[in-house]
Amino acid sequence: MSTTQSERLRELLEPLVSSQGLDLEEIAVDSVGRKRVLRVVVDSDTGADLDRIADVSRALSAKLDETDVMGEGEYTLEVGTPGAERALTEHRHYVRAVDRLVKFQLAEGGELVARILTVDDDGLDLEVPGVKGRRATSRRLGFPEIDKARVQVEFSRKDSKDSKDEKEEEA
Repeated sequence: MSTTQSERLRELLEPLVSSQGLDLEEIAVDSVGRKRVLRVVVDSDTGADLDRIADVSRALSAKLDETDVMGEGEYTLEVGTPGAERALTEHRHYVRAVDRLVKFQLAEGGELVARILTVDDDGLDLEVPGVKGRRATSRRLGFPEIDKARVQVEFSRKDSKDSKDEKEEEA
């Protein structure tokens, strides 16, 4: 039997989130002044648009109103997605981050910034960007070698698919 509020919330909310075609990524209850805020983070392989977020928010709100899992006091429910610089903690997160630039903290120390090319059950195939005009290199990284991983925001990607397509059209 669950003992913490987070575990009880997860047991209650996860089936509802799953029924909406989403994954329940995170639950947090924070105190903000005298009020409490229940933050629920959801995602899916195809992303979660505003309509899906609104639908799941209404479903969660109705379910929470039926129970006493949040106790007697007032609280605010916030439902959202992980954000641009999400931490990668589950296999599905790595799959969703294919073709994204990721900063890895390695288990043996040091860090690596590389683009995820493919993901399998054992690890990742990466493209490590070249430095100072050098070519990019390939690298294999097993999951046990990764301590932490976080997606990096890219404002302008020089080798994006769009620019490759433009170059091919010009040739």
